[in-house]
Amino acid sequence: MSIKKKDKIWLFAIGAGILAILAGGIAAKIFQNRETAVMEAARIEREEKDREKEEEEREAAKKAAEEQGSRILGFAADSVRSVTEAMNRRPPLVELTEENTEEFAHIHSCKIDGRRGKIIIEASAEGIPVSDDKFYYLFALKSHEKELEEDSICLKQEYKGEEVRFQVEKNAAGIGNTVFDKFVMAVKKDDEYVMVSNSCYIMNLEETAKYASEVKKASTKKGLLVDPNKLRTSELDDLGVKHAAYNIPVSRILGQTTSGIHPTIHYSYNGKTYAFNGQVMSEYDLVFGTLSAKGIEVTAIILNDVSSAYPQTIHPMARGGIGRAPYYAFNADDEAGAECLAAIGSFLAERYSSSKSGRGLVTNWVIGNEINARKEWNYMEYVDLETYVREYAEAFRIFYNAIKSTNKSCNVYISLDQQWNRDNPSTQDYDAKDILDEFNRQIKGEGDIGWGLAIHPYNVPLTTPYIWNSSKYVKDSPDTPMVTMANIHVVTDYMQQEQFLTEDGEVRSIILSELGYTSLKGEEVQAAAIAYAYKSAEANPHIDSILFSRQTDAAEEIAQGLAMGLNRMDGSHKYAYNVYKNMDTDQGENYIGFAKNIIGISDWSQIAKNH
Repeated sequence: MSIKKKDKIWLFAIGAGILAILAGGIAAKIFQNRETAVMEAARIEREEKDREKEEEEREAAKKAAEEQGSRILGFAADSVRSVTEAMNRRPPLVELTEENTEEFAHIHSCKIDGRRGKIIIEASAEGIPVSDDKFYYLFALKSHEKELEEDSICLKQEYKGEEVRFQVEKNAAGIGNTVFDKFVMAVKKDDEYVMVSNSCYIMNLEETAKYASEVKKASTKKGLLVDPNKLRTSELDDLGVKHAAYNIPVSRILGQTTSGIHPTIHYSYNGKTYAFNGQVMSEYDLVFGTLSAKGIEVTAIILNDVSSAYPQTIHPMARGGIGRAPYYAFNADDEAGAECLAAIGSFLAERYSSSKSGRGLVTNWVIGNEINARKEWNYMEYVDLETYVREYAEAFRIFYNAIKSTNKSCNVYISLDQQWNRDNPSTQDYDAKDILDEFNRQIKGEGDIGWGLAIHPYNVPLTTPYIWNSSKYVKDSPDTPMVTMANIHVVTDYMQQEQFLTEDGEVRSIILSELGYTSLKGEEVQAAAIAYAYKSAEANPHIDSILFSRQTDAAEEIAQGLAMGLNRMDGSHKYAYNVYKNMDTDQGENYIGFAKNIIGISDWSQIAKNH
């Protein structure tokens, strides 16, 4: 055989091989496509059979009812119809789409039975979602998680229906710390779990609390931002203070101390150990212990300044603005941040859980300061309202759950200022009313809890004490740009709307946790403003307390035209001192009567508005 002929044979063989390989690849691809098509056709056929079976069951039940009715003497025709109608009311099958999947079902209750150690979840849906089988599946996510993970553990399965009830053990595999856990429902679609409900946290963690402090209701609503330098004097007793507020910046309490007398406090929470400054905590022990011993109800404001020991408390969207504000948005966006916030809340609630401990009882906890004033007091990058509120609401719930699961008797508040409805987006702050609406919507959407409102109805502008003067910014309607003590009823009226009520139908706790009036326009005018504000709060049944700023003038505020103290910086009393001291007593009118002439009224009932 010639060389050329051999070459031709080899070339032919190689060509034939390549063609065979190509043909095989094409055949494989065709086979794969056919296999996919067959699987999809099988799924569609399966769903169609489910629907046909539903119809067959309806028809069979209808026929059986009719046959039974004809066999039994005296069986009323309307009884047959009622059975038939009941079958026809069976929930329809509904295809899941991108639009309806995420909120197909709604978990409306998630509560813990502390006695039995069970978690009970109740949900509802309109119709039955089409899926691989007949079940809903229950999962627990951590607070910062947004979707199911591959290693997510199914807690329970229940038959699909328009009403669904799950019951699981509190310590079941897949459930971690109930402070962080939120529950979701899923179905199987193409052999994968797909979330089909809102997430819902446990709504009554106070049922698991270690402490239930006995809280005695204060005899009046009169409160004050106290001067720590006067704690050991008799002045708070002389003034008859019933409520007091005090700040807790987290940077002060977190981290190590070198004090031999008050060493570092190591606090274990959720498997991690956190360091609290023993020296600083001893200072708070003195403040809260002294106030509690005097029978004063204590409100503590937790503030998020920068902690070098625990920087994870700062929200990721706030870290680029360090130095722009005194306080920053709390971080519940990741596991480290959420766990640190919970540890702080649990530690503080436990430490200040009893007036008999010597360290004092803190009854009210305020989370942040004036959070609608984003740039000034709760710095985070400017985002849309829903996103901003979501980041705060998630942190708020972590604090709430940590505090209430430690001491069930505490109240936990959101903090807002007097900028109610300015509708001025150029400020890049948010209106208090908008924050309130969105916060309430989001909290209810993931399991309602007993939050309260701490609002600061300062006058407009801050440098004037003339509450009673008319202003275009202060109206007696929900669209008022600002709320002051002249129209504070706008807030309490607003909070009486059905969507804001607690699960028991009650108006939420409302405290006026900070407001004050300068004496730089005259000490009698300041005193008249304090009397006006107190009488307005006293007449409003939905205000629990009013805390005036402050016991003693502060140099940094005086520089801004705000001399708000009852005392001057040298400790001497202003005219307002005796007005404040006596305005809630039987002799009160003898001390505040002068103010009616300044205000321009003849009777205090003239400043009381409908509530």
